[in-house]
Amino acid sequence: MVSGAAGQPQREGVAGRGRLSVEVRAEADAVVLLLVGELDHDTADPLREALAEAVEAGAERIVVDCAELRFCDSTGLNVLLRARLAASEAGGRLELAALRPPVARMFDITGAHAVFRVYASLDEALADQRPK
Repeated sequence: MVSGAAGQPQREGVAGRGRLSVEVRAEADAVVLLLVGELDHDTADPLREALAEAVEAGAERIVVDCAELRFCDSTGLNVLLRARLAASEAGGRLELAALRPPVARMFDITGAHAVFRVYASLDEALADQRPK
């Protein structure tokens, strides 16, 4: 992970394709991915790549901030589910924060909300120091 002066988080990178951007930054005990836009079949690659890099780098905790994610289809859901499994197999975890109603509905309808730890906000997620 990358940290800036006085332990402040430093942006690690931003990737995006059209309707989705993914900002990756390191926090004290997590890699945070901020999603902005729409996550679907045509836009999933930047997220898939960012998640794979975080897992491969040995991140123990990945928090996906969905506060600015306006839409998520089944492709996006599958990217998140596969990354959760990969993180778990590597000894880490993937959590979600700030699901907006249209995105939360997708997780509720499919039952996927049951396999993720979901927080109301990124601040709440980062304040939670519970182990896996």
